[in-house]
Amino acid sequence: MNDAQPANGRSRGTILILNGPNLNLLGTREPEKYGTATLADIEQLAKDTAAAHGLDVECFQSNHEGALVDAIHAARGKAVGIVLNAGAYTHTSVAIRDAISAVHLPTVEVHITNVHAREAFRHHSYLSDVSKAVIAGAGIMGYRFAVEYLAALGSGNA
Repeated sequence: MNDAQPANGRSRGTILILNGPNLNLLGTREPEKYGTATLADIEQLAKDTAAAHGLDVECFQSNHEGALVDAIHAARGKAVGIVLNAGAYTHTSVAIRDAISAVHLPTVEVHITNVHAREAFRHHSYLSDVSKAVIAGAGIMGYRFAVEYLAALGSGNA
């Protein structure tokens, strides 16, 4: 796995881990659906996974759509990719979709639960067609898979 890490030990770049509304409540919010891992646990998992590939991680969570759009814009020219769990905004936000399209960064859409096994309104994503990959239903491991995918993509192995 460390074959992608540069010999000089320097970072190959930064991945933005972006989490939307209510994900700050992970660990206590509906643990029967989302498990007991906290947002801090997810962020550490992403950091550890990225470090194994010579990558850094920047994490950001907001309950506000505009703040998420601003974070996506700020990633342009700075990040090598985005891992995005937009929460409920997945199903409603054209603004986040347009931001992803505008920055031209490979983005992986992540959902802790299998949104296709839930309410019908969760079956549609405004983000899937502008994302490089979609991971749903793998629990917090979806974040690890997303980081690994972006690392492989960046090294030409995806």
